[in-house]
Amino acid sequence: MRQGRRIAIDVGDVRIGVAVCDPAGMIATPVETVAAGKLAMDRLAEIVVEFEPVECVVGLPLSLSGREGPAAVKVRAFAVQLAERISPVPIRLFDERMSTMTADNLLRQRGKSGTKRRNVIDQAAATVILQTALDTERTSGSVPGETL
Repeated sequence: MRQGRRIAIDVGDVRIGVAVCDPAGMIATPVETVAAGKLAMDRLAEIVVEFEPVECVVGLPLSLSGREGPAAVKVRAFAVQLAERISPVPIRLFDERMSTMTADNLLRQRGKSGTKRRNVIDQAAATVILQTALDTERTSGSVPGETL
């Protein structure tokens, strides 16, 4: 298992969820929800400077069949822009299928109401993406996802 903090980003049209893991790469925790739009890249770059990650994991929204649709194309374009802003920190694209649904189920189990869930769902999804990537690396011994 590689050492070092990682940041996960769950890109949405309205909100962008951000999560981070500890320096040992064991546990992912939510950081914040960033409003999508003109200022999003600035805020994400600030978060990268603050946490000094070894990489950023960006959730790639594949279809259930594993194909890339319009949403994945948008996320790839976003990831390219982000990579330019945060260089030399590398970007890794990681399959995020079912992350939002998993996060929503976890929040429901914890008793979060609809409004409270909506406010943190993107952070929770980023946390699920990062924890899944960390667990996959730990169990497989190889780095998951695709380097941008």
